[in-house]
Amino acid sequence: MGLSTGVFIIASAFLTAAISGVFGMAGGLMLKGALALVLPVSAVFVSHGLLQLVANGWRAILHRKHVVWRIVGVYALGAFAAAAVMAFIVFEPTTATLFLLMGLVPGLVWLPKRWVTLDAARPAQAFVCGLSVTGVNLTAGVAGPLLDIFFVRTELTRHAIVATKAATQVFSHLMKIIVYGAPLLAVGGKGLPAPWVFAFAIPLSMVGTAVGGLVLDRLNDVDFKRYLRLILTVIGLAYLVQAARLFLHG
Repeated sequence: MGLSTGVFIIASAFLTAAISGVFGMAGGLMLKGALALVLPVSAVFVSHGLLQLVANGWRAILHRKHVVWRIVGVYALGAFAAAAVMAFIVFEPTTATLFLLMGLVPGLVWLPKRWVTLDAARPAQAFVCGLSVTGVNLTAGVAGPLLDIFFVRTELTRHAIVATKAATQVFSHLMKIIVYGAPLLAVGGKGLPAPWVFAFAIPLSMVGTAVGGLVLDRLNDVDFKRYLRLILTVIGLAYLVQAARLFLHG
């Protein structure tokens, strides 16, 4: 791996962690796209899982007093169930398909609220949330907008939403590392960034998460949701354009 590629990954890890630190998602979607530009698909899943595991874990720690642990516990059961199923299914999308899936996922934020009556605060739905979000994470690689559907109707504050979602995503990314990392390590970790990249990217993603938390404190709940929808829409459209370009040019 060249120096420029490594620096690109490190910078992406910091910037996207800061964005996720503000909105609780969007940064992971952006990081996935950045990694897909420079790494093989299987390495994208594992690298993204490692970096997002740290970013989400650190975000959950920073906002731990706001985490709703009963939601996280039930979510984890669903996440383990999804990983158990996906471990027996061989699925590795092409780069074009990956961008297509990532481009479609943000469209979920535009579903009319009257169509969706999901609430992660309800135990049964928290389990379904863990099952479905982790399943999408293991195929499209990101599932922030789907996760958000389960939180949009809760009575949680923006801090509780960001903190609880971060804690749940620790499990989803851990499952992604296990499912895709095991076969990748079997072939010597081919395509993964060099260790020095992770050595810089991991602490910088923690710094980015803390910076994002400072911005979050300055937002109100209305602007929080409005800006998040706008950012996700722009990212989704950009990925659909990239997918179309890759499909057309092979």
